[in-house]
Amino acid sequence: MEFKNIIVETKDKVGIIRMNRPNALNALNTETLQELSKAISDLNESDQVRVVIITGEGKAFVAGADIAEMKDMSRDEAQAFSQKGQKVFDLIAKTEKPVIAGINGFALGGGCELALACDIRIASDKAKFGQPEVNLGVIPGFAGTQRLSRLVGLAKAKEMIFTGDMVDAQAAHSMGLVNQVVPGDQVMNVSMELANKIASKGPTAVKLSKKVIDQGIQRSLDDGSALERNWFAECFASGEAKEGMTAFLEKRKPNW
Repeated sequence: MEFKNIIVETKDKVGIIRMNRPNALNALNTETLQELSKAISDLNESDQVRVVIITGEGKAFVAGADIAEMKDMSRDEAQAFSQKGQKVFDLIAKTEKPVIAGINGFALGGGCELALACDIRIASDKAKFGQPEVNLGVIPGFAGTQRLSRLVGLAKAKEMIFTGDMVDAQAAHSMGLVNQVVPGDQVMNVSMELANKIASKGPTAVKLSKKVIDQGIQRSLDDGSALERNWFAECFASGEAKEGMTAFLEKRKPNW
């Protein structure tokens, strides 16, 4: 598939997706969502990639869904568009490999929801976040009402969604919306350093860590702990635990 709205590249063991509609502030239209879905699927299937970074070209990460495309949608068309966005973001959230959002600028509406679908968020100190959909007479449609409240809590999520107000990077960090705030020109450097660190760890262990955290948080503590026991044992079955522990005892780097 030829990409028109995104740029995809691989560096070492890191797959990088750059949202590339800078003239539209990287707004998400149907075509871009389709390309994003294909890129994530390809990177997840690649044996050469262990971590994925999503970032934006220009002054925005993603400034939202494409309002020009949405403006005249019927109810059924709007529901299909929402379902499409949710499906793509769910694919990102559930991909086996950790996904880092390198948030270089505006992350509003669908852009905030895209960041929420990622596992870790590194934000520029100039980044702005928000779910401003009520200003347009709609609600978030790409699972923002669900992921935001789960990440920052009900009260803060309701405040952001009810008012449509933007928050700056420091406020986003304070509420737990982002992991780190860094100078704008360091977003990709910091994201790559983090991605490379993760990529150097046991690939099966990282994959299973993501799975057990995401699945366990939806269960009781007892059920989640049982899930952890099963995947802990799987690390030994895969042979990865033996290599990691042998390397530790031999004071060498493991050969994953």
